[in-house]
Amino acid sequence: MTHTPSPALLEPFAPVPDPARPPEPGGPPAPARPPTGQRILVVDGDAALAGSLTAQLRRHGHDPVGVRHGSAALQAYEDVEMVLLDLDLPDLDGLEVCRAIREVSRVPIIIVTARRSELDCVLGLHAGADDYVTKPYGLRELMARIEAVTRRTRWQPATARELDHGRLRIDVDSRQVTVDDEPVALTRKEFDLLYLLASQPDTVIPRKQLLQQVWGDSWSRRTIDTHVSSLRGKLGGSGWVVTVRGVGFRLGTG
Repeated sequence: MTHTPSPALLEPFAPVPDPARPPEPGGPPAPARPPTGQRILVVDGDAALAGSLTAQLRRHGHDPVGVRHGSAALQAYEDVEMVLLDLDLPDLDGLEVCRAIREVSRVPIIIVTARRSELDCVLGLHAGADDYVTKPYGLRELMARIEAVTRRTRWQPATARELDHGRLRIDVDSRQVTVDDEPVALTRKEFDLLYLLASQPDTVIPRKQLLQQVWGDSWSRRTIDTHVSSLRGKLGGSGWVVTVRGVGFRLGTG
């Protein structure tokens, strides 16, 4: 779906002065830069809108990064503190991206979209979004919603940073894995695959979901089988990753 950018949306306000530069004589005072900005992922299929929004976020003290594709968002969300997600993307529906992120992460997600119906809003919130903003929007409103969502999520209990499954232990922060207290050296993709399975230990995760969330758009037919085989070998047994024929994989008990 193609949307014509609103001029107000592309540049909601006049350019924001640089806080590090003194204000012009007789001009408005420079706005105070927030003491601590966030790393924010902007996911929008419209390059012009994404560029305008990332520029505005940067001027307000944040550290934004922009991507156009849902598959790229599934690779980048782990390294940010908030996601601003459009629903109309070139490769995946934004609701699918939202669900996939929410299944494995508590990162705050604000949907920013031209879909304005009540049903779309309900579907977005049910998919795991923390808030829903429709285009065109005012930048002040969006910044206020970012602050409000940040306040709410910071008061929530932190997600588990260590996963224990019998003899298997996964330290999420250090990305270290041990079996019977012996370290297991895994590649980044092997760790991501194991973590995704371990975060939903009683769930069979479909192949398609594993491929999208771990590999994004860079994978071949044999990618997942090769990594599962390698992961089983390094963990010391095929029982750690159980194949459910015709569906996908789940975490086993070794």
